[in-house]
Amino acid sequence: MDDTRSEQAGLTVIHVEQGLLRAHVIRTKLEDAGIPVLLKYESVGPIYGITVDGLGEVRILVPARYADEARALIEDKGEEEE
Repeated sequence: MDDTRSEQAGLTVIHVEQGLLRAHVIRTKLEDAGIPVLLKYESVGPIYGITVDGLGEVRILVPARYADEARALIEDKGEEEE
């Protein structure tokens, strides 16, 4: 799904994470709050473990109506880790 189709589907990129593992942690947190999530990434990164030049980049998308709530939940992530 390219960015244009994501927008047409009403999805918004709320965060870009480096690495699939971290993205799954965020996905779980958002889904636990009742927010549907789609992770978008290149398949080469996870297959070969390449994380340079944007290949380890994971875009986290949610429906536009949940965007503000999702961003707020992600911002709280840092406070919990301290």
